[in-house]
Amino acid sequence: MGTHRFETSRGPSQRQLRVGELIRRSLSDVLARGDVHDPDLSRLAITVSEVRTSTDLKIATAYVMPLGGKGQQEALAALRRNKSELRHQISRELTLKYAPDLRFQLDESFDRMDETRRLLQDERVQRDIAAGSEDDASQE
Repeated sequence: MGTHRFETSRGPSQRQLRVGELIRRSLSDVLARGDVHDPDLSRLAITVSEVRTSTDLKIATAYVMPLGGKGQQEALAALRRNKSELRHQISRELTLKYAPDLRFQLDESFDRMDETRRLLQDERVQRDIAAGSEDDASQE
């Protein structure tokens, strides 16, 4: 055995990534089909952008965003209220020993992308980028 067996800085394993993607697809399908019998959840279009699993695959955190970004807290509350039924629906589609406990978080990556775009459009950043490319060209 390696000495870094419990090192956490390496990132998710291939199995975690694969299971997370399977859960994401299954959860998206369940939500799209409207398999959950909750009128609040059925009327919302929810995007599941990513699912991260714990190392033992017993906890899955789904990053979600309602379509258009409106009603975020309402969508989160509806998902959390129906997590046992969602867990049951997903476990029927997966071939895992344990059905993971589902946790839901709002996906803030869309906001970060918008902020990054805004920063890159700033004239000072554009000037620095242009100056950096001129420096690279003069060094060649």
